[in-house]
Amino acid sequence: MLTLRDVVIFSYMLLPLFVGRERSIRAVEEAYGKHRLVFLAAQKKPTIEEPRPGDIYSVGTVAMIMRILRIPDGRFKVLVQGLTKARILNYVQSDPLYQVSVEPIQDIPLTEFTPEVEALVRTVRDQAEKILSLRGMLNPDVLSILNSVEDPGRLSDLVASNLRIKGEDAQRILELTDPVKRLMKVTRYLGKELEVSAMQAKIQSEATEEIGKMQRDYYLREQLKAIQKELGEFDDRNEEAKEYRQKIKRARMPKSAGKEALKQLERLDQMHPDTAEASVIRTFLDWMVELPWRKSTRDQLDLKRAKEILDEDHYNLSKVKDRIIEYLSVRKLNPNMKGPILCFIGPPGTGKTSLGRSIARAMGRKMCRISLGGVRDEAEIRGHRRTYVGSLPGRIIQGIKQAGSNNPVFIMDEVDKIGQDFRGDPASALLEVLDPEQNSTFSDHYLNIPFDLSKVMFITTGNLADPIPSPLRDRMEIIRLSGYTEEEKLSITYNYLLPRQIKDNGISPSRIIIGREAMRGVISRYTREAGLRNLEREIGKICRKMARRVAEGQNGPFRITLGNLHRYLGPPTFLSELEQEIDEIGVATGLAWTESGGDVLYVEASLMKGKGKLLLTGQLGDVMKESAQAALSYARNRSDTMKMAPNFHETSDFHIHVPAGAIPKDGPSAGVTMATAVISALTKVAVKRSVAMTGEITLRGKVLPVGGLKEKALAAHRAGIKTLLVPEKNIKDLSEIPENIRRKVRFIPVSHMDQILEVALESPLPAPKKRSPGKAARIATE
Repeated sequence: MLTLRDVVIFSYMLLPLFVGRERSIRAVEEAYGKHRLVFLAAQKKPTIEEPRPGDIYSVGTVAMIMRILRIPDGRFKVLVQGLTKARILNYVQSDPLYQVSVEPIQDIPLTEFTPEVEALVRTVRDQAEKILSLRGMLNPDVLSILNSVEDPGRLSDLVASNLRIKGEDAQRILELTDPVKRLMKVTRYLGKELEVSAMQAKIQSEATEEIGKMQRDYYLREQLKAIQKELGEFDDRNEEAKEYRQKIKRARMPKSAGKEALKQLERLDQMHPDTAEASVIRTFLDWMVELPWRKSTRDQLDLKRAKEILDEDHYNLSKVKDRIIEYLSVRKLNPNMKGPILCFIGPPGTGKTSLGRSIARAMGRKMCRISLGGVRDEAEIRGHRRTYVGSLPGRIIQGIKQAGSNNPVFIMDEVDKIGQDFRGDPASALLEVLDPEQNSTFSDHYLNIPFDLSKVMFITTGNLADPIPSPLRDRMEIIRLSGYTEEEKLSITYNYLLPRQIKDNGISPSRIIIGREAMRGVISRYTREAGLRNLEREIGKICRKMARRVAEGQNGPFRITLGNLHRYLGPPTFLSELEQEIDEIGVATGLAWTESGGDVLYVEASLMKGKGKLLLTGQLGDVMKESAQAALSYARNRSDTMKMAPNFHETSDFHIHVPAGAIPKDGPSAGVTMATAVISALTKVAVKRSVAMTGEITLRGKVLPVGGLKEKALAAHRAGIKTLLVPEKNIKDLSEIPENIRRKVRFIPVSHMDQILEVALESPLPAPKKRSPGKAARIATE
């Protein structure tokens, strides 16, 4: 017996077998030396190297060994022909070879050749012909063999032996003794094979057609080139290469960049022009030759003219203007200085972006601008590598190309709103760009060649400096822009905003007259902001209504006063806080600093019967909650010297609320305000509504300095506050506050909470008793 892996031999089947296992080689040698008969049985699992009797099917085929050929590697190539099916009765010998006794299996004789059998035979022949035709194997000899076989059993064996079916399925067919059932089973496998062969033929046909089309297009294109060349209309691809070489020479690239460009051009020369890779190289070369490697604009170093342009475009902002004049002065003395990295931080609408445009105009440089708000992909800054489809350089290189010079004023807006996710950290990619010591060799992923950014003047803008990562913030020179006062807004309105809106709405300046009092009303009653955006919207609303009246046939002029302002803008949006409030117990006026500028903050404190719990509302952050607890602790420490109920912290609950409740608030600067409100509620003494305060409080009542004093002072002035209590250590910041604000608002420096209570409360409280040193030492010892 010879065991086979994953192959089943049918009767009359002629097949070459490769024999390599030791036991099988002995069986072939033994059989070939005697009667040449061998029993071929399939293994149940082809992976078994040395099958035992239980691993072998009992039904197989008795075959005749026709020829043996020994291969140099020790194996045999044996040509066998199946004779008849047989079943193993018993195993006579297992080692060193299998020897079995078998009994032949005869098919059930067919009693009658019915029309059903005839139809089945014809179906098998037709399906077999179709499969052979699809495979390209149909010829007259094969057809004659198929048509000559009339016996259903023999036909099923013939067809099954040529089907590509699994060993298990072939074994099932072999074991069937009913020729009709065996033929029906073969028919089902033929149907599946026909579907697969048809699909395979379709795929091959489509692939052949596509290849044929590509070849035909290629030949036609080559013939067209030959015809055009004969006519003198075409100079082959050398013309394209020649043009690129001229562009590379004109671009005056650095040595490393020119070497890479020529290398890619040689690659392009050696490949077919219609390949995808050729398109990628062309795009790369286009970027390389269009970048301004050595193109620079000449700086206009006339300091007087630069100052006139800056004053013409922007009102005030003296600190920023002085910094630009300083840069131009140094540039005039040292032309090789590196470009500075300026960062304008301030509330919205204060002119940060437009200031960058004015700087570019004053210096005579080109300007490019990108917005970094919401950028999350690091490739937006450094670009994509050329291996990706549709890859492009980053926004830095794109901006330089659009500017057309290597020393533009590059504005990066919203640097404090850069995102970060799994695609990378754009803020980290900016570290190289915004570092004068590194950006002379900035490498974009797409170009993969250093580009010099040291001549670029980078200007970044943002509302807050805190969200900017500290390594990035360290590379920039931060210049803070505060909000505008009412007088400044009035000047900006008449010099810039109103003329622009009159022009945009198509009105003649002589047809609209807006008095200063009316404009003050627009500023104070309809806007409350540090910048100017809402103010310009309100002015635009007035101009649109005037434009409608002119379009309807009215001539004007139209005079707008404080009395008729509501006809154009509706009821006032904001009223003075002092008009809404009276002196109340437990209500203190504080000041807040937001990204939109300063704002007035009212802190309310109330006492209720309870057990000393502290309730805080108004969306307060952790720092502000701790300030409230510190304020209450200070009040409890002073309870023995103030007119407070005894044991109030055991019989009362405290509720501190900071409107507006929908806006999140945090920071320590409201500590003195909360302490004042709590002490007012405990002592039943009202707080003066015209007094505002800011400062951080300690448990011992000391007042610590805070930030944003200028913005808070402007907010207090807008709200009509007359007296502002500020920490003593913030006196140095008063120099930044405009002089007209200092004349209208009284600034009182304080270092202790007692000084605040003395000014803020309507009636003075008892002064704290001074303890003698001996008593203090005795208490500390105890």
